[in-house]
Amino acid sequence: MALKKNKKKTINNSRSLITVLNSKSPISEQYRTIRTNIQFSSVDNEIKTLMVTSAGPGEGKSTTVANLAVVFAQQGKKVLLVDADLRKPTVHYTFNQTNTFGLTSVLTQQMSLLKAVNEPAEKNLYVLTSGPIPPNPAELISSKAMEQFFEEAQELFDIVLFDAPPLLAVTDAQLLANKCEGSILVVSSGKTEKELAVKAKELLDTAKGKLLGVVLNNKKMKSNQQYYYYGTK
Repeated sequence: MALKKNKKKTINNSRSLITVLNSKSPISEQYRTIRTNIQFSSVDNEIKTLMVTSAGPGEGKSTTVANLAVVFAQQGKKVLLVDADLRKPTVHYTFNQTNTFGLTSVLTQQMSLLKAVNEPAEKNLYVLTSGPIPPNPAELISSKAMEQFFEEAQELFDIVLFDAPPLLAVTDAQLLANKCEGSILVVSSGKTEKELAVKAKELLDTAKGKLLGVVLNNKKMKSNQQYYYYGTK
């Protein structure tokens, strides 16, 4: 696959890409566990399109999807991470990339997917930033151009991960969930209210999105609790 190779960027340490900074840490191992669970959730048909969202903002869905993209790439998969949060995009900050073009550029036929994709420092991981923020995000996500994007992306990559907006804020994530083969809901320990998490799940069900599981984020461990995990070379 011939992809445009841009000058490699430095990972933004402040956005908690622990799977890059310390791939042998217990937290990185948890991301690999999530990866394994995703792969086992559909044994007969490998999941190629996955959306990660949350009930509300600030619950860690962008950090989660970025680290998941890294561990899939570390497994040898050709991964495309797409910033589908067309209202408050953050993926370009995570990978220290510009956001002058991206997903919206592809959907409006201003640029091809191959030209819009950036290749960050991590091997096998390709990033498509959101591009310029449009006045009609929901319409773009539900457009025929998005359907064509799905088809092309699945031909070029082993797995495509979407960083989606929060479910309770706008309809974008519901529209995207209907197109993806699976969805992950991120909830923040001590922050996400149970009623809101249940409402988010109901919205996914309404959109006929397949919820693969829930990731509990920001769980504080007691000092006497320890992880037991297998180290990798």
